[in-house]
Amino acid sequence: MLVYTGDKQQFIHDVHTNTIDRKIEDLMASKLHKRVGSSERQSWINSLTHMQNILLDPEIPHDAGVAIEFAIPNTSKRVDFILSGFDGKNRHSAVIIELKQWSEVFPLISVDQLLLVDPETEIKHVRTYLGGGKHKAVHPSYQAWSYRSFISDYNSSIEEIPIVLQSCAYLHNYYKKDKDDPLLMPYFKEVLEESPLFCRSDADRLCSFIKKYIRKGDSKQTLYHIENGKIRPSKSLQDSLDAMLKGKREFVLIDEQKIVYEQILSFSRMSFSDGKKRVFLVKGGPGTGKTVVAINVLVKLSNEGQVCAYVTKNSAPRNVFEQRLKEGDFKKKNISALFKSSSAFIDSESNDFGTLIVDEAHRLNRRSQLGPRITGDDQIKEIFNATVCSVFFIDEDQRVTAKDYGDREKILYWADQYGAEVQEGELVSQFRCNGSDGYLSWLDGVLGIQRETANLTLEDSDYDFRVLDDPVELKMLIEEKNNIDNKARLVAGYCWEWISKHRSNTDDDIIIGDFSMRWNLSSDQTFAISKSSIRQVGCIHTTQGLEFSYVGVIIGDDLRYENGEVTTDFTKRAKSDKSLHGLIGKAKKGDIQAEKDIDIIIRNTYRTLMSRGMKGCYIYCTDKALAQYLRSRIIG
Repeated sequence: MLVYTGDKQQFIHDVHTNTIDRKIEDLMASKLHKRVGSSERQSWINSLTHMQNILLDPEIPHDAGVAIEFAIPNTSKRVDFILSGFDGKNRHSAVIIELKQWSEVFPLISVDQLLLVDPETEIKHVRTYLGGGKHKAVHPSYQAWSYRSFISDYNSSIEEIPIVLQSCAYLHNYYKKDKDDPLLMPYFKEVLEESPLFCRSDADRLCSFIKKYIRKGDSKQTLYHIENGKIRPSKSLQDSLDAMLKGKREFVLIDEQKIVYEQILSFSRMSFSDGKKRVFLVKGGPGTGKTVVAINVLVKLSNEGQVCAYVTKNSAPRNVFEQRLKEGDFKKKNISALFKSSSAFIDSESNDFGTLIVDEAHRLNRRSQLGPRITGDDQIKEIFNATVCSVFFIDEDQRVTAKDYGDREKILYWADQYGAEVQEGELVSQFRCNGSDGYLSWLDGVLGIQRETANLTLEDSDYDFRVLDDPVELKMLIEEKNNIDNKARLVAGYCWEWISKHRSNTDDDIIIGDFSMRWNLSSDQTFAISKSSIRQVGCIHTTQGLEFSYVGVIIGDDLRYENGEVTTDFTKRAKSDKSLHGLIGKAKKGDIQAEKDIDIIIRNTYRTLMSRGMKGCYIYCTDKALAQYLRSRIIG
């Protein structure tokens, strides 16, 4: 969505009359439903005044289109500035400009150490002064290029019209250094060729760059095509894995994803070089791209010759990934070497692996168990022992069973025991749930996971969330969505016994009025991609770590709305559910901590299920009061 649009003349007028910041602020509120602070308003004033000076060049067409704050679909990211028109071949053309107020930039100190080891793979990041404090940032030219690539990948108009997209970065406060400028180092050569960098003294060069691609005005036609282009379906990791392992770029890592990715590579390569144990801990909520970053790291390090593996406790994502690779031309033994269970390191010798990449680390067990007789040690300890560099991706709000043991404190404890160097990173931007940070914040609020949230309703959200009165209607809606791409699934809380587990029993498991379905078969290990899965209901164990286009969630009686609040009730869970094993007995005896742990697990389970849908989530509640409450929180 484009926030501010106009032509060159209108933009210059709005800047000249000092109304540009208020106009953008009002449009941000009406279109994106976002409030902005004084610092963001001031950044508009500062940067857009410099852009006005650039556009005063009379050779830049007066009716060229101008867009400010373009919200990139399926993400929570925004493009600063777009200029549109026709190029010399009369093609629709648009230039994406990333605006920065940076005045000083420094190389990342740790990168200097890495460069001495492998000069061809330096981290492409810089440190910058912004607002008085230092922070890590991607190169602004990379940022502009990544936004351009993301738009090209997902906006059908770019190819169909077609539209020639260009990108650049403009650091209007930054003076280039005469020697060894950190932004112009040789390892930035490729990205600078793709997306040039212009600094304070480069105004004429920036004008020439714009005029090269914007020869005639288009009265905002190109901007219209960009805003109204059909959004292509988001890529699913499970469908892209084969190509990724063969070296093809499938996902553009954006902003903090790129930062975390490059830092992990740096840490791993240093360990590969000096043999010192290191651990990188990545915190990130649902849909922030933890698994995408993890697989990209796996691919990069494997191609560099490291012995590394992707590790999960939950078999569901590994089974899906392995099945997709088997459908290609990967050999089974090669697949098995790359994807490991968290119990696979009982017998590992010290430093058998160069890097182990542990996804869903919050799901790790206290001890490994291989069959009834073989019990291992602390899984975190086993992983530290087995590898030189370990990487943990974690979201403690996705702890969904009593056995889920992994947390930051325990990882740091074992890092200390092994004398491992530690770095931490965080993924915050939303790339699922239609790019809506607001939906996840709202979800935490309605489920009572976070008592305070700025998102009290979903009234202004683009995410497709509905509460249905009939599970049959829910089933039909999911089947309709699944007919599009086999990427819609029905899931439920574990409140119904698994009576169909024994094949001799032909009864359905979940029966609600006219609705009758089975849990997914124990022999079907690929619920997320199997075409027969649409006839079954999935659970937390077959869906965590995976995503769908649309998800339908049946909320059972373990989550209800009573006395003005959302409450949990472990007595309504199926007896065959092992996720609360060891806690229920304690809770029945009045153990307060066990009751708290159960409450958290039930809420986290529904949070995880309700955040699996990239485009939408549809709900049926067995508790009518909860359904009414959820509806009231949609529109207020």
